[in-house]
Amino acid sequence: MEILILFLLFYNLLQKVLTSKELISLGKSRLTRMPRRGLILQTRTHWLLLGLALLCSLILFLYLLECAPQTDGNASLPGIIGENYGKEYYQALLQEQEEHYQTRATSLKRQIAQLKQELQEMSEKMRSLQERKNVGANGISYQGNKEQAPSDLLEFLHSQIDKAEVSIGAKLPSEYGVIPFESFTLMKVFQLEMGLTRHPEEKPVRKDKRDELVEVIEAGLEVINNPDEDDEQEDEDGPLGEKLIFNENDFVEGYYRTEKDKGTQYELFFKKADLMEYRHVTLFRPFGPLMKVKSEMIDITRSVINIIVPLAGRTEAFAQFMQNFRDVCIHQDKRIHLTVVYFGKEGLSKVKSILESVASESNFHNYTLVSLNEEFNRGRGLNVGARAWDKGEVLMFFCDVDIYFSAEFLNSCRLNAEPGKKVFYPVVFSLYNPAIVYANLDVPPPVEQQLVHKKDSGFWRDFGFGMTCQYQSDFLTIGGFDMEVKGWGGEDVHLYRKYLHSDLIVIRTPVPGLFHLWHEKRCADELTPEQYRMYAVPLSGRHAFVFLLMLLQQFNLV
Repeated sequence: MEILILFLLFYNLLQKVLTSKELISLGKSRLTRMPRRGLILQTRTHWLLLGLALLCSLILFLYLLECAPQTDGNASLPGIIGENYGKEYYQALLQEQEEHYQTRATSLKRQIAQLKQELQEMSEKMRSLQERKNVGANGISYQGNKEQAPSDLLEFLHSQIDKAEVSIGAKLPSEYGVIPFESFTLMKVFQLEMGLTRHPEEKPVRKDKRDELVEVIEAGLEVINNPDEDDEQEDEDGPLGEKLIFNENDFVEGYYRTEKDKGTQYELFFKKADLMEYRHVTLFRPFGPLMKVKSEMIDITRSVINIIVPLAGRTEAFAQFMQNFRDVCIHQDKRIHLTVVYFGKEGLSKVKSILESVASESNFHNYTLVSLNEEFNRGRGLNVGARAWDKGEVLMFFCDVDIYFSAEFLNSCRLNAEPGKKVFYPVVFSLYNPAIVYANLDVPPPVEQQLVHKKDSGFWRDFGFGMTCQYQSDFLTIGGFDMEVKGWGGEDVHLYRKYLHSDLIVIRTPVPGLFHLWHEKRCADELTPEQYRMYAVPLSGRHAFVFLLMLLQQFNLV
């Protein structure tokens, strides 16, 4: 509008100027020209005026475009340059924005309330379905997190348990495929894969590990003290008739292992000091909340262990073994049968004398001595010893004469073996040569004082599978030892592989109450190459390095 007004004003001004100049020119010519000529001149003048007006308007328009204030979105707030915007304008603007955000917040709150209501309805549906659902053979139910997960998530968590080796054993190709357990108590964790810089026994110092084990024990206590209807345990009253409540001091031992693609399995055992029954709880963490797999009571009061020891010579080692047997099995446990399978004639009378001496001193007669007049074969001896028992089902512990065990280990043997379901393969802690370990002393201390879990005193014999607890029925069903293996070495690995190829669960874990006492080894000339490699394993890898380091330390070379 302003440009149009300026254009008209400028046009009128030029018209007046040129009209006056035209009149002067016409006066000088004494008005001698014809009217038509004046008409043509007047028409040209008008066009000239119009062109000049347009040119000036264009120049003015460009000037206004260049010098006018910016009004795009990146410009500063209105009112900064001019003074037309006051305080009221900005208050109104702020109020408008505030009303917008309040409306948005109200909408979000309404959506959140609606989602909470839907989640609550879903939780109630899941709770009702969970109560009606038959847990089936596994007795699986949700535990730990009180809020129920959606059905698809719950099905996924249950599928993780079904895929893991919790309720049924997985068929594995070799002994290297098994995932070993770590064992722990209230104060200590016994690690199998310790490496050279880690102790085989440690108190968990990392907060996440402590918190994990504390949470697991508390979850196990919650399961025992507040059992579900499907739990395989009976309500038991205390001595005064009150409900029996377990606490953390009743925790005996536990095992755990992690399958990287499924989750972590926990086996927990609880026992009151004045009761013989154990409470066993299996928990599983499928990379999410803990889930209860089962809860049951285990009565081991009538569980007899048949300890089978194959032997040839080594009467002094057998005398030391019987001393440990007397202290643990006769005086403490009292639910043991001993089967000794002796090869050859030399030393047989000495073995009989030792057995008779222990029997007369302790009034113990639950033993069997089987004599085989043939060359020593460990697998053959254990096969014969296993079949020598004819009193029904029995739990067997295959043991060597240079093994020291505790009463706690015998209970672990009972708790971790189950006919038709589980076999127990504990990892032995193998002691180094005491003459080197205690070289700073005149004589090594007694054997009982050497039984410590330290990296300079021994190592977990994770390559040994000779000490095992299994029921006689499982042993006979699996076919026993391979009689093609002669002498010593290799027969235990073949039996171990048989169990790995079956549907039985193999519990493989280090246990604190089982020690292999050091003794010299002699490689017989008739051993197979595989057996030679087994002899060489203890002095290979990290064990050879530790042994060499100990020697250097003893002679002050490092």
